[in-house]
Amino acid sequence: MRTRLRKIAEQSLFSKIFIVMVISIISITILTSWVTLQMSKKLFVQTFSITNSKIIDQIKSGLESFHYSNVNIAINTAQSAAIKNYLTAPDVDSLTDYRTVYSMEDQMNRIQSRIGTKSIGILLLGENGKSYISDRAYWSGSPQELQQNPITQSTFSQPAKLLYSFMKDRAAGSGESSLVASKALYIPGSEQIYGTLYMMIRESEFSGIYNRFTSTGNDVMILNQSGVIVSSNQTELVGTGSDQLLTSAKTLQQTGGANLELKMSGKDVIVLADYLPLFDFYIVNVIDKNVMLGHMLNTQAIVLICTGIVAAAVLVVYFITRRLTQSLRTLVKKMSNVTKNNFNNYMTVSGTYETRELSNSYNFMLDELNDYISRLVETQKEQRRAELAALQQQINPHFLYNTLASVNILVQRGSNEQATETIHALISLLQNTISNVKETITVEQELQSLKHYVFINQVRYGRGIKVDYFVSPDCLMAQVPKLMLQPFLENAFFHAFHKKQAGYIYVIITRDRETLVCEVVDNGDGMEQVPNEETTTNPSHAKQPFTGIGIRNVHDRLLLLYGKEYGVSMESGLGQGTKITIKIPWMTDQPV
Repeated sequence: MRTRLRKIAEQSLFSKIFIVMVISIISITILTSWVTLQMSKKLFVQTFSITNSKIIDQIKSGLESFHYSNVNIAINTAQSAAIKNYLTAPDVDSLTDYRTVYSMEDQMNRIQSRIGTKSIGILLLGENGKSYISDRAYWSGSPQELQQNPITQSTFSQPAKLLYSFMKDRAAGSGESSLVASKALYIPGSEQIYGTLYMMIRESEFSGIYNRFTSTGNDVMILNQSGVIVSSNQTELVGTGSDQLLTSAKTLQQTGGANLELKMSGKDVIVLADYLPLFDFYIVNVIDKNVMLGHMLNTQAIVLICTGIVAAAVLVVYFITRRLTQSLRTLVKKMSNVTKNNFNNYMTVSGTYETRELSNSYNFMLDELNDYISRLVETQKEQRRAELAALQQQINPHFLYNTLASVNILVQRGSNEQATETIHALISLLQNTISNVKETITVEQELQSLKHYVFINQVRYGRGIKVDYFVSPDCLMAQVPKLMLQPFLENAFFHAFHKKQAGYIYVIITRDRETLVCEVVDNGDGMEQVPNEETTTNPSHAKQPFTGIGIRNVHDRLLLLYGKEYGVSMESGLGQGTKITIKIPWMTDQPV
């Protein structure tokens, strides 16, 4: 928290004013929108409850029509002598039995013709053990199974009432449930039951009574007194129990409330319910608030409008705030560039009195800084030139003495031509190392110095160690730091061939994309392991010609000039020789 507060405190005046205004605009917009939406939601709940109450009344009317249709079927069946005779008469002979069955079926066909478009299956069970079924698709079991079903037991306990029950279909492959209306058939004026009438309707047919009143987020469910959903437009819920819905329906019936708001399955819903006395069921209307509000309130449009208002307000605030803080912001921006070594970024003197005074002071400071930096840069350049000159002049006197002594011996022997070549090589070597003060030279010039150095050493110590050069032609004009390769060639000459008296040294220079790769490889004694840091030999040793330039010196120079991705690496193995690899950036022009 403190870190965040500190960051806020470090913001510019323009940023602080702008952030405060933006937060205020967004907060007011959100608060106003929220209040409006809450009021709209309350109005929606009231309006929708009234509307859906009327819809429930229409659904009740449709269900009552269905019930009275079933009542007519039950009355016609009970009043039919042919049906009663079929369910009560014992078997006599084939002809009599045939006539009885024919009369019963003719009567049932007439009754079914009056049903209308509804697909209802009718089943009859008689006390004499006879049965009739209009369509086997509605009941695939035996009459005995239906006789022992709890539906039949409930019907016998209330013979004067038309009962409605939920039954899972047993038809193979169907899997659809049915609503069963059952009625006991008995002789009027007595309690003698001679049969049972079953009227079965598929749940999909039954739900057609109210499906036109449902929609996404607006569901209708019919529950029995056990809380089982016997019908619903949500077909996956049919046959499942819901104590929560049953409790809500009973609560609304007892209190006479219009609706209840509760949470079901993680959703905020509105529940409306009514009791169906003819069916002994509850009709429940479940409304998903979020879905219905989405239909009523175009959330996307509201968000877009609010976003547009906020964006317009933010733009107005931005331009006003920017104009008010322009002078100070410009001064701060100019001053911040000083930390990026931009000392020529002078400020235009304008604005208020305070801003003009600050601008004059800032410009004066830049003048002083530029003068100081110019003197400092010139001093550093002179110091760098002096260091390079001193570095190039660090030649061991023993090297000059031994070289001149070798020339003297050659003259005494009469090898004047070889002595002359040695003197010329020494002169060229001294010219490249002392007279030339440039930091970098071409690969071709570096190779000339190497060849002169090798020639002098072979004159002094013989030609047991041979040196070959393999240089890609396109690398000859590449720029390299002067005296970069000589220390590694020197190290191979004087330290790689103690056990071996002869050998080869290879100088290989190639290009790898934007990198110049230089390798010095010998087949000398090698080492057991490469030290963590390369070191030069003892400066007082007679065979150390360039005492101030060593392997570590070259590596440090390359790191300083080009960065950590470049430098010197070494590979060596006992008896396998040593390989030095030097990598520097590819350059063909002399740096300033």
